[in-house]
Amino acid sequence: MTPKILTTLRGYGAGDLARDSAAGVTVAMVALPLSMAIAIASGADPGVGLVTAIVGGFLISLLGGSRVQIGGPTGAFIVVVYGVIAEHGYDGLVLATLMAGLILVAAGLARAGSLVRYVPEPVINGFTIGIAVIIAASQLKDALGLQMGEVPADFLEKIPALWAARGSLHWPSLAVAMVTMGLIVALRRAFPRFPGLIVAVAAGSSLAALPGMGVETIGDRFGALPDRLPMPALPEITLAHVVELLPSALVIAFLAGIESLLSAMVADRMIEGNHRSNAEVIAQGAANIGSAVFGGLPATGAIARTATNVRAGGRTPVAGLVHALTILVVMMVAAPLAGLLAMPALAGLLILTAWNMSEPGRWRGYLRDRRSDLALLGLTLVLTVVADLTVAIGVGVALGMALRLRRRKLPQADWTPPEH
Repeated sequence: MTPKILTTLRGYGAGDLARDSAAGVTVAMVALPLSMAIAIASGADPGVGLVTAIVGGFLISLLGGSRVQIGGPTGAFIVVVYGVIAEHGYDGLVLATLMAGLILVAAGLARAGSLVRYVPEPVINGFTIGIAVIIAASQLKDALGLQMGEVPADFLEKIPALWAARGSLHWPSLAVAMVTMGLIVALRRAFPRFPGLIVAVAAGSSLAALPGMGVETIGDRFGALPDRLPMPALPEITLAHVVELLPSALVIAFLAGIESLLSAMVADRMIEGNHRSNAEVIAQGAANIGSAVFGGLPATGAIARTATNVRAGGRTPVAGLVHALTILVVMMVAAPLAGLLAMPALAGLLILTAWNMSEPGRWRGYLRDRRSDLALLGLTLVLTVVADLTVAIGVGVALGMALRLRRRKLPQADWTPPEH
């Protein structure tokens, strides 16, 4: 359960600090617009996305069990957070995040970090793709500049509502979204280690600022961004609220644990290292408690930002600490500039994020899996999109465990052992 920072700093020198600092600044430039975009898509103010990246990201790197994990708000939480805010208000989300943090700390102390291996992979893939579909659909209004009232939260109601508003398509907004997406893809391919994401969003926002474009910005919708962290405070805690929010807190804790440990495993393969799963789960718990105390969103390890950190040369948790501190400095000195970012540019960024979340390179492999695994993936995906993430995870895990038990009871000649 020992945090990695305590063992990786032995013999740490000036050269290590320079390398980690450069990587931390690089990943901060990626995290800045992404954190705000995730907050907006979740139904919150963009400033709380920055608060989450600063507080949650700092604690995950300081206490975590991975050398290179980068933490903050992630796309996987958008669906859950949006639903909690819609049903219980933002104060309800803060309390649910606090409860999730306590659950994760308890799970880590109970050494439950290794249990992630028992969640069937088709379930993880199914709800990840389902979340990606929901995120992409939620960004169509801003990407297309559609003039419509409240967008329905339910997917099956959202699509007809968007189609009904197609006549209000705003071509300048679509152009900004397309230019931003094109630049992100081009810069990622041409300069994979360069933080092209912030450049692409800035370029799209510059296009939006041209005379006559009439494209909405963060400042237009939300007003001025905060230039400092809020004072820490606890949400109102009552037994009735705790009982009411417990299911949401359990889902947040489950997602945070799953995503952070998957991200840590991906990082291990990239740096040929080994993470400490229980320390990582405890760190996720501390990060969510800290984020809630400062009024932030749920936080977890972010696979894309962690990979960016590794590619930029980060090799110790110092890079993650620098990443969080860099976002804090930018928040304090450049908040007015962040308010100029165009909403369609951020929508384009999130649509691409959703595409990458779905891992299209693995789709062909899914078709070669057992039919039962493919059916489990499809069922989890559909339930995530049209029903509820809690239902999707519950049904998927239960069916996955049943299938695993059934295979073990079949005669050896009639089945192939599952891959681990």
